[in-house]
Amino acid sequence: MKIPFSINDFLGVFENYNLSLWPAQILFYVLALVAMVMVIKNGPQSDRIVFAILAFFWIWMGLVYHILFFSAINRAAYLFGAVFIAQGILFLYQGSVRQNIRLRFILDAHGVIGIVLILYALVVYPLFGHLMGHVYPGTPTFGVPCPTTIFTFGILLFSLNRIPWFCVLIPLLWSLVGFSAALNLSIKEDFGLVIAGILSAVILLIYKPRHQVKQ
Repeated sequence: MKIPFSINDFLGVFENYNLSLWPAQILFYVLALVAMVMVIKNGPQSDRIVFAILAFFWIWMGLVYHILFFSAINRAAYLFGAVFIAQGILFLYQGSVRQNIRLRFILDAHGVIGIVLILYALVVYPLFGHLMGHVYPGTPTFGVPCPTTIFTFGILLFSLNRIPWFCVLIPLLWSLVGFSAALNLSIKEDFGLVIAGILSAVILLIYKPRHQVKQ
């Protein structure tokens, strides 16, 4: 698939985004850590908080990254932005309002894969990118779509019950779209995105729920 921008254009978007919004990147790391603590803590409001954070991430990416920044080089960003905002609303409604998705920190196979994806998104992704020559500020940081989608899958893998398929569809589709762009532009740190998307979708949508939720 031919993309309508060059690697320099693409990295230039990240440079503009990072310089314009610093120190928002620190806030995203703090929120990611809060989400992890809430999953581990498993308090009465933990799931609501976690999905409110995920909702904020996706609405931010849709409105700020896609519509305000990425649209400068790709008109499709307006569509991407709308879809990301819709995903954020889904997380807010299904996870925080209706609490249809229950999370538990359990170190079974699902949980271990979840931890690996979270660590990849927060730690390995930026280090790998640096090794590939993508130096801040002209590099994807946590809070933009690809690493944040990987983090999202990591959190969802702690789900105790079956996740509604429509809550997984947009992140899965983005993992394919993002990988296509990464392949064309040789953004090797994004190659993990498609692995995270397909593996997580299989686990979340095909395998049986980990445990029955106790009422």
